[in-house]
Amino acid sequence: MVMTSTFIESSLCQSDAVFETPLRPGSLEDFVGQKKIIERLQVAMGAALQRGEPLGHILFCGPPGLGKTTLSNIISKTMGTNMVVTSGAVLEKPGDLAGILTSLKKGDVLFIDEIHRLPRVIEEYLYPAMEDFNLDLVIDSGPAARIVQLKLEQFTLVGATTRAGALTAPLRSRFGLTCRLDYYHADDLKHVVQRSGELLNIDIDDISALEVAKRSRGTPRIANNLLRWVRDYAQMRNDSLVDLEVVDRSLEMLSIDNLGLDEVDKKILTLIVDFHDGGPVGLGTIAAAIGEEAVTIEDMYEPYLIMKGFLRRTPRGREVTPLAYEHLQKK
Repeated sequence: MVMTSTFIESSLCQSDAVFETPLRPGSLEDFVGQKKIIERLQVAMGAALQRGEPLGHILFCGPPGLGKTTLSNIISKTMGTNMVVTSGAVLEKPGDLAGILTSLKKGDVLFIDEIHRLPRVIEEYLYPAMEDFNLDLVIDSGPAARIVQLKLEQFTLVGATTRAGALTAPLRSRFGLTCRLDYYHADDLKHVVQRSGELLNIDIDDISALEVAKRSRGTPRIANNLLRWVRDYAQMRNDSLVDLEVVDRSLEMLSIDNLGLDEVDKKILTLIVDFHDGGPVGLGTIAAAIGEEAVTIEDMYEPYLIMKGFLRRTPRGREVTPLAYEHLQKK
């Protein structure tokens, strides 16, 4: 039996279609959700542009996939400057930071992802750079050691972190504006799915877009990933229209239920219910039982389970709620 398929064309050019980067909004007007943060950024950038000054330092914090990097790109475009991207884990020596800082031009945006992973020695160099736009370098060592001060161009440091509490107080206090991104409501994610569907030339109706949104764990990145999967499923099953039935069948193949819980989520809840009488049970025990790292469970799965009311953390360990019993259809 020969399988035929209907090819669904993408509206992106061939070079961009590989990574489909145009799914990221390019302006605050196109950015969906996070209304309070958008308003703050509009005020901050508008005032800086009117004064002809670089934007102050900004810290974005919140779970992954909510738009921290996207907003940093929008800031750079709106301010008409270049953006230099690096990560806290990459900057190991003061020389690494010095090379980046001295190359920045006035108004440029330095984006440091996972800034909480910066080594302490790098932080110490950042303090005068952020406040006074000076870089103090130690030349030589021992009795011949001396400090050379370099004057830097005024730049904007934009930090992104998934663990705001892991930042030291001195570093956190040097950001003039701190913005915490929250999980998205389904209605906002529906608009994200519809916008991405237009860019990918996917014919998806309102009900189906909302269904994808409901299963996206409140995260635009997951919503876009699920939409791509639904597109691929529809393409291989000869469905040119993405309707509710196609969405249900395609996401069922990924074991994602109507509330966005996947196989690992259900494993965690089922383990606590079936083998520990609903808890409490330690995180290490859960990790060993399902074959995942404890930090992975704590960072990737627990926040959503807690937000949906299925799980709670107690001093003695993790416990499931009556909602978990109901969702798993356990007595």
